[in-house]
Amino acid sequence: MIILPSGSPREECGVFGVFGHPEAAKLTYFGLYALQHRGQESAGIFSSDGKVVQEHKSMGLVSEVFNEARLKDLKGHIAIGHVRYSTTGSSVLQNAQPFCVYHAGRTLAVAHNGNLVNACYIRKELERHGSIFQTTMDSEIIVHLLAKAGGRGLDEAIATTMKLIKGAYSVVMATEKKLIGFRDPLGFRPLCIGKLNNAYVLASETCALDLIQAEYLRDVAPGEVVVIDGNGLRSFQGVEAERSANCIFEFIYFARPDSNIFGQNVYTFRKTLGAALNNETTVDADLVMPFPDSGNYAAVGYAQTANLPLELAVIRNHYVGRTFIQPSQSMRDFGVRVKLNPAKEAIKGKKVVIIEDSVIRGTTTRTRINAIREAGAKEIILLVSCPPTRFPCYYGIDFPTTNELIAAKQSVEEISEFLKLDGLHYLDIKSMLKAAGGDSRRFCLACFNGEYPLPIDECAGKLGLERPNAQRHNKNQEAFSVLPASSLYETDNADNQADYVELPRV
Repeated sequence: MIILPSGSPREECGVFGVFGHPEAAKLTYFGLYALQHRGQESAGIFSSDGKVVQEHKSMGLVSEVFNEARLKDLKGHIAIGHVRYSTTGSSVLQNAQPFCVYHAGRTLAVAHNGNLVNACYIRKELERHGSIFQTTMDSEIIVHLLAKAGGRGLDEAIATTMKLIKGAYSVVMATEKKLIGFRDPLGFRPLCIGKLNNAYVLASETCALDLIQAEYLRDVAPGEVVVIDGNGLRSFQGVEAERSANCIFEFIYFARPDSNIFGQNVYTFRKTLGAALNNETTVDADLVMPFPDSGNYAAVGYAQTANLPLELAVIRNHYVGRTFIQPSQSMRDFGVRVKLNPAKEAIKGKKVVIIEDSVIRGTTTRTRINAIREAGAKEIILLVSCPPTRFPCYYGIDFPTTNELIAAKQSVEEISEFLKLDGLHYLDIKSMLKAAGGDSRRFCLACFNGEYPLPIDECAGKLGLERPNAQRHNKNQEAFSVLPASSLYETDNADNQADYVELPRV
């Protein structure tokens, strides 16, 4: 098993791709290694030399799934890779990516980061008209739609697919001869372009470019399709972008602090959040400390502006990985304690300010606070560098149901009492946006304010999540039905035309 704090949010995957390098698979391995924080359940690589394609994927961490021998077998100058944590589809090998199919003489391999909000509707219609699914992933829907629309060329197939799917998707895709990247029109998840000598690279975060010493060129724009082949890089707008909805939680929690995403540096952003906490609160304390690693950078910003000493008084065990030896029932909260342990001498008798980036369920935080109390802290004030998380995420982050979100059912005072604190303060949403540049329309803030940029289909009910009020999002709804047959299935050969599928409204 992977030992993860049960109260921490999790994001389902990272994607990486290379075109034009003789060791594309090995570069992809290192790219996935840098993106391991985005998913630890499975890893996979697809490669092509222009004619022969190969793939390998398995459950486990990147370093467990691949070795030198396996990478040597993945020959070619094209490769894409994926690390996964499941939010849609169970954690089994058949759901590992890249997802590969052979259709109409062409191989398609897809690696997807995000979550489609109309997946259930489209899947039902495709199955009703004969499509057979091999997995429970929403990502497989993308492959089916690409295949259905493939008769008029790959560019048109991608554009048509992008018009049909709704939700968060940063996709890296490969054929025998091409590397392709495309991103949803709201830009929920990051995706960037780099270059290493004459090779092009696509990656979820710039930290992956840094590891292989590739030069960052730019981000894939929302709604943009980037196609890389022997003629170089070209791009076109697959679907128009009316506004952006960059996931603010990528900044707060998920992205590595050494990455630049959405045009900003993550490390600097988190320090700014810490400074903003100091602007909102005045605390009488002896020291500032984070819960590592997520609270580290906001704690630096807070300590610097509050002129308080910063102590790294909770020690992280960096050798916690996978174990099949389960702790006994008497070893309560083992998953938390095995990973983090307080330095008692630094805390004893002190008034402590703890900086945390988020509180989701509260159970893990309560255990950590209790450990600080047992270490002898005189007072404990918790400052959280984001607003209360009150609403589930439908766009690719494993936030639990509303019933499990502590801030959805309890006031700040009640949360403070539950966590056994002497004080609790969450960063105001306006202060958070100011740190991000001040434009609320640039970000998705749904987990804080419940204003979802896209409506949700009945998948939400299947996941036990509350569906947003349909009337509230009526202005965002788009019809998928009554698409002319030529827009989805027409081919150059009339004998090969498929039946028209009427896709439902969201």
